[in-house]
Amino acid sequence: MIKKIDHLGIAVRDLDASIKRYEDLTGNPPAHRETVKEQAVDTAFFPLGDVKLELLKGISQESAVSRFIDKRGEGLHHICFEVEELTTAMTALTALGFEFVNSKSAQGAGDTKVAFIHPRSTGGILFELVEHPKPTLE
Repeated sequence: MIKKIDHLGIAVRDLDASIKRYEDLTGNPPAHRETVKEQAVDTAFFPLGDVKLELLKGISQESAVSRFIDKRGEGLHHICFEVEELTTAMTALTALGFEFVNSKSAQGAGDTKVAFIHPRSTGGILFELVEHPKPTLE
């Protein structure tokens, strides 16, 4: 069901300052930046081998990331697992007793579909599941 760790989500207050810090750390600029309106975040992705670091900044005070920072400060926000088919994975995990933050998937960065497993069903860790778009033959 789970293919691999896709990325680690890191909540930050200042995206531009954090990008500079992670450019210094990794030696590379972000490979991708995007505003994900449905999640109310600005993101920047730094690939590191097969795993990415995703910097997340809330774009409103109502954003889950902004509320996270207000409560806990900057830091690790979530661990994301790649799945082949998100709806199938959600159904199977729900049957095993995992609780999702929302009952339906949402739009994620890079034209992905995402869903979050509530921390109360994982021992306190927010997990994200991501389904990447299938390549099209052109």
